Amino acid sequence: MVEVSTSILSVKKEDAIKLFYNLETAKTDYFHIDVMDGKFVERNTTELMQEYANGIKQISNLPLDVHLMVEDIQTYINSYIPFEPNIITFHLEPCKNKQMVLEYIKYIKENNIKVGIAIKPNTRIEDLYEYLPFIHLVLIMTVEPGKGGQKLIPETISKVRKLKDYINKNNIDIDIEVDGGINLENKEELINAGANILVAGSSIINSQDFKQTIEKMKNI
Repeated sequence: MVEVSTSILSVKKEDAIKLFYNLETAKTDYFHIDVMDGKFVERNTTELMQEYANGIKQISNLPLDVHLMVEDIQTYINSYIPFEPNIITFHLEPCKNKQMVLEYIKYIKENNIKVGIAIKPNTRIEDLYEYLPFIHLVLIMTVEPGKGGQKLIPETISKVRKLKDYINKNNIDIDIEVDGGINLENKEELINAGANILVAGSSIINSQDFKQTIEKMKNI
């Protein structure tokens, strides 16, 4: 089953609460929280995403899908544990060694939160294989992280396909999430490649009818 995680990165503060309510009634599966530190990526959304996560928890029971695009992973994990997200996904690239990756996985799980690992477009999918048995989700960035409204990089679709083939051959139960430039025109190719969670921001937020757009996203 295909699920939709709506990125709220482009939501204006004055519209936020009403828009969160409208997204829930439109049946998004998750709120995607894009946490950026101004170091790992240029943009800094630390305060805004804390504010939005807090607002969502007060009005909605929908799960939070937290994506940490940060260098200091431990500090940011700690700042999101109180929100009881469904999943916290951190990037492989800032991790100095395998031990660090495994420690983050263990720590997130100890707090009864699912774990995801994300990779940038230029990171090899094979670099993740050894961690797949221990995590719940792989997030493949289909644009360079840090900016909204980019066009999907076509080469990233082959990474989705390669990962799907690997997990099928090795009988691993794991979600494949894709994030960046996803819209109604390219979603089918990503789903056919093996993605089962689509992160979409601009294509939903800027649409006239959230419910209709989300339904179309989910249907092949």
